[in-house]
Amino acid sequence: MSRKVTYAAILVALAMTFSYIEVLIPINVGLPGMKLGLANLVVLIGFYILKPQEVFFISLVRILLMGCLFGNGLSLMYSLSGGILSYLIMLLLKNIKGFSIVGISIAGGVSHNIGQILAAILIIQNSKIVYYLPPLMIAGIITGALIGFLAKRILPTVSKGSQKILIK
Repeated sequence: MSRKVTYAAILVALAMTFSYIEVLIPINVGLPGMKLGLANLVVLIGFYILKPQEVFFISLVRILLMGCLFGNGLSLMYSLSGGILSYLIMLLLKNIKGFSIVGISIAGGVSHNIGQILAAILIIQNSKIVYYLPPLMIAGIITGALIGFLAKRILPTVSKGSQKILIK
């Protein structure tokens, strides 16, 4: 049990590190809030080596801690809505045969952006924000594919290491 808690804490710390690195990488393409989604790498790989509730815990704790440390109430709401929708869509697709890790990652990136736009519509009470959705979906496809390909490359190594940790 203590090994699993330690492993989850390490993954939360890794996801937080990736989130912080994203803050340091300036992406200015005229759309506010666009990021690479590096922390999604931890969530995505988690779906292949952990139980779904453990992955949800890691994602939720990372979002809450990063929101408290570096964000504000609004950024926390946007991150939660995007993160939860992304988690649910990736979990659904992971359990359906025929979806690759890259496809699941792309769906996660796109659904994260959809969740954030839905939250923005509710928060600012202006449906015109939906005009941001097409370019954000394109960005979600591109970044989701990049994260998916990266996950595909490192998953075999991570899987071997996690089996040693979780079995003992």
